[in-house]
Amino acid sequence: MKAWRFHGFNDMRLDDIAQPICTAGHVLVEPICVQPSVTEAQLARGIPTLAFDRIKRRLETEAPVQLFGHEFCVRVLEIGHGVGRFRPGDRVAARAKLPCGECQLCRSERRDLCRKGPVIGFDLPGCFSEVAVLPEVALVKVDDRITDSEAACLQSLSDSVAAVETAQLRIGDSVVILGQGSMGLECMQVARLSGAGLLITVDVRDEACQVSRELGADHALNARTDDVLAAIRDLTAGNGADVVFECAGGSPKQGLSGCQTLLQAFDAVRSGGKIVGVSWFGGPVQLNVDTLRERSLRYLFPDISTQAHLEHTVQLVASGRVRLQPTIKHVLYGIESVPKAFEITANKATYQAINPAQVMMRPGGG
Repeated sequence: MKAWRFHGFNDMRLDDIAQPICTAGHVLVEPICVQPSVTEAQLARGIPTLAFDRIKRRLETEAPVQLFGHEFCVRVLEIGHGVGRFRPGDRVAARAKLPCGECQLCRSERRDLCRKGPVIGFDLPGCFSEVAVLPEVALVKVDDRITDSEAACLQSLSDSVAAVETAQLRIGDSVVILGQGSMGLECMQVARLSGAGLLITVDVRDEACQVSRELGADHALNARTDDVLAAIRDLTAGNGADVVFECAGGSPKQGLSGCQTLLQAFDAVRSGGKIVGVSWFGGPVQLNVDTLRERSLRYLFPDISTQAHLEHTVQLVASGRVRLQPTIKHVLYGIESVPKAFEITANKATYQAINPAQVMMRPGGG
C-alpha cells in the first residue's frame, strides 16, 4: 500500500510499504478524510512545539517513519479479535492519546486520564496512508448526520471541550478568546453552550473575524485595526473579562503570535479571573509571576480530552449545536495531495484558511 513517511524534517515521501495486519483489539480502516493539525504542520518543518524532541529522536533513529495524521474520519474494513463496539462499514474518529494499560490510573478504571500511553500519529502510525490499523479503545462511532469533513475535526473539538470544561464557567461569565483558528472558534462555541454571557473574540484576519461573528461572537475584534485591550475594558465596564482563552500563541514562523497574546491575556482578564492556555509555545516563556499573584490570577491548562469528551463532540456536531463546516475552507482530493495540505495548514494566513486543510484520501472524495 502507499503511505506518507518522513525521512527527515521537510522530507516526506509517498512510499510503498506492506499493509498492516489487524491484530486483537484493533480495527483495520480505510482513511476517508484526514487533516494535519497545526502542531503537525510545525513539526514536519522542524519547528519546536509540542513533542518536538520525541519526533526529532524518532527521525534520527527510525526514519523513514510514518508520522502524523491523528485527525481523521475513517471507515472500518475489518475488526480484530475482541473488538465488540464496531463493525465493518462503520465510520469512526479517534482521540489521539491512548492509555498505557499498566499504570495505577489504568488499573483503577480511570484509563481516560492516563498520560503514559502512546499517541496516534506521534508514537503509532496515523492515517496518511491507504490503509491503517487503529486500537479500538481510541475510537468513537461517527453519527450519520456528521459529514466526513466534520468528523475529521472531532479530535480537535474534543480538546476544545476539555479546555472549556477546565475553565469551569459560571452562568453569564464574560469570555475573551484570543485567536480564531479552529480551536479558538471551537472554544467560543462551546463556551456559549456552557453558559458564557458576553463573548469577545480577537484575531488579526478579517476572514477569521467574519466567521467568528457568524458562529456566535458578540464582538469580533481585529487586532490590526482595533485597540483590543481598550475595547475589552470598555465592553466589560472597565473590569476585564472573567475568563480569557489564549489560542493564538506559537511560532511566528507559522503566522502565530509568539507569546504576545499570552501577555495580552493577563491584561485582558479581570483581577481574580482565569486564563486558559490552549496554545503551545515551543520553548520557555518569561512571566512576571508576582503580577499574577498580586492580581490573584489563575493560569490554567486544559486537562487531557477523554473518551467522554470525544463522545460529547459527536452529539454537539450531530445536533448542530456546534458548527464546523463554516471553518473548513480547503478540501483537497487524493493521497498525493497530503503535502499541499501541510503547506496550507502551515501558512493559513496566506491561504485564508481557518481549519487545517483536509484531504479526501481517494481522488473522487469520500
